[in-house]
Amino acid sequence: MKIFHTFTKILLSILIVSTLLSCSKSDDDEDSYTPDFAYVEDVNDANKIIFSNTSTGDYLFMQWDFGNGVVSEKERTNTKDYTVFYSEKGDYQVQLTLWGLDNVLSNNKVVTKTVSIQNDVFVADFTYTIDNTRPNFVTLNNTTTGDYDRISWKYNDLEITGDNINEYEIYLHKAGIYNIELHVYKGDFEKILTKNITITQDDPDYLDNMSLVWADEFDGTSVNIDNWTFETGANGWGNNELQNYTNGDNAEIIDGKLIITAKKVNDNKAARSYTSTRMISKGKQSFTYGRMEIRAKLPSGKGIWPAIWMLGENISTVSWPACGEIDIMEYVGYEPDKVHATVHTTSGSGSNGSGSSKTLETAEEAFHIYGLLWDEDELNFYIDTPDNITHTYAPSVKTEANWPFDKPQFFILNVAVGGDWGGAQGIDNSIFPQTMEVDYVRVYQ
Repeated sequence: MKIFHTFTKILLSILIVSTLLSCSKSDDDEDSYTPDFAYVEDVNDANKIIFSNTSTGDYLFMQWDFGNGVVSEKERTNTKDYTVFYSEKGDYQVQLTLWGLDNVLSNNKVVTKTVSIQNDVFVADFTYTIDNTRPNFVTLNNTTTGDYDRISWKYNDLEITGDNINEYEIYLHKAGIYNIELHVYKGDFEKILTKNITITQDDPDYLDNMSLVWADEFDGTSVNIDNWTFETGANGWGNNELQNYTNGDNAEIIDGKLIITAKKVNDNKAARSYTSTRMISKGKQSFTYGRMEIRAKLPSGKGIWPAIWMLGENISTVSWPACGEIDIMEYVGYEPDKVHATVHTTSGSGSNGSGSSKTLETAEEAFHIYGLLWDEDELNFYIDTPDNITHTYAPSVKTEANWPFDKPQFFILNVAVGGDWGGAQGIDNSIFPQTMEVDYVRVYQ
């Protein structure tokens, strides 16, 4: 009996040791890689360093942080060399990170080495001065020293390029903290220096400080093709609309006004039973931020659906609604004297868009200004004057899904017939022809 117990203890010990060895071997297999890299100076330029990955073992991803603000993409390749330009002398902590086969961030491995640069090529820097008498105006001064090719400034998603911009005045109309970037270029290298500027008050003269940057007053004899393109077709336009958009046959300029006319072709109330116009400024006139004003008089009658709106220039690459849609004015004839302003994004589109409606008793009888105030913080829609706000869109936390409005948008002017919204209560064929008249489109910045 004693011999049996002794044998049992020995067997259990063997099993435990075997299990531990097995676990240890499995863990070693999982972590069987070692990060490492080598670097040398470029033979023609001591400020250019060539980095080579010399890691061993099996791993899934790698990523470089070169210590000068340049970080590579997380990538699978393990043989690519990187040449990095360091514009200023100093010690840079370069880090190579490897992800194991389990691709878990907490289990990655890192190696860090110090790269010493002995000489300055250029030292990027700038100063700024806030005008005490005009606290929303800031003068930027480039104080970069050394050998560089050119500079640019970036702020509020705007970029200032060109000659004679070493001293440049910018206008920041709202109180807040702004990130101002100086970009310094040497060949293919770009150095970015960022400073924060604090503006202490809103500018009460914000609107007065805007200047007209573009307008179409429709003063010619025909639609200006430098500003507009006619989109054509009867494909329903995503809303089961019934009109066929023609190549200018339904648009004309009369007495300084654009006249878009929706016409009846037949009484079938089907696709192509009507013709109309859809004009876009895509690729010709696009804008980021500003004050947009369109003065227009609207058509009337059940089944009509005019719109004045904007879409992101990047719609061809990111699609709708990721490009963002700004409906400055929409009108459906079965709800007379009610105009709508709506925003569509990935986080809310279609019937889930962010919008408001406003009663406007003379929308069909008189011209009104349909306006948009758009800056980096919010979209404010108004009718006739900027103090008559009808809707505000301003997400407190902006994301790619709810704020695609930091990129250029183009204008669309159209009159649809029928469709999911315009035709929700049918179409009255006795109303045709119907016209939307546009006095002007203006953009201030």
